[in-house]
Amino acid sequence: MVTKPILEKLAEEYAGKVEFLQINADDSREILEQFHIFGIPTVIGLRNGKEAGRITGAQNETNYRAVFEALSEGREMRTSLTQFDRMLRLGAGALFIMVAISTHNWIAGGIGSVIFFMGIYDRCPIWNAITRFFKRTSA
Repeated sequence: MVTKPILEKLAEEYAGKVEFLQINADDSREILEQFHIFGIPTVIGLRNGKEAGRITGAQNETNYRAVFEALSEGREMRTSLTQFDRMLRLGAGALFIMVAISTHNWIAGGIGSVIFFMGIYDRCPIWNAITRFFKRTSA
């Protein structure tokens, strides 16, 4: 696993500030079900027994470091897209939208819009305000 050495390094670096527990997915099905984990690897940050955030899928060291830093400081966990991921999503979304316009296929347009939005959602102030509101009301 590519992420394991990164996470172990950060666990050592943040020892005493963040407790890092590795769970073997094959041996811990009940934990996967309890936390609704559908993708591996998944990193879940817990604060006072409640989920403070999660990231699913392999990440680079910068994103994992941001998670450990946020947890150690009591802030919200946030990671940003890599430039490649952002460009891939924007490009794929634009391609779907162009196909939808040329073929009058509005389903493809909807899919393209969602993919395109996934390339900018982390920078969208309206999206951030809405998600903050729902996080506050669910807490």
